[in-house]
Amino acid sequence: MTYFVNQYHKLQNIFLDGKIELDNNKIENAIRPMAIGRKNYLFCGSHKAAQNTAMLYSFFGSCKMQNINPREWLANTLEKIPDHSIQKLEELLPGYQENSIL
Repeated sequence: MTYFVNQYHKLQNIFLDGKIELDNNKIENAIRPMAIGRKNYLFCGSHKAAQNTAMLYSFFGSCKMQNINPREWLANTLEKIPDHSIQKLEELLPGYQENSIL
């Protein structure tokens, strides 16, 4: 009961606005694949391999969030890298072109 009394001021918004949901299932379901991936990184063989795997996993997660085909994005990015300026690497990130048009 003490916890409820101490946290009540934070919960008031839920009671005042019916659009605010009490649970966070949407967020938990969205980050679950990342959490599973983090656990799998323990078995990559080396620290550098785990970092590379995490980086690719992050890129593919960004593709998924932006409805971009990860295979097409990766193929396109690998074609562009040799001639691309190192100062403009952010242009190769998933969704960069779509975001820069807006």
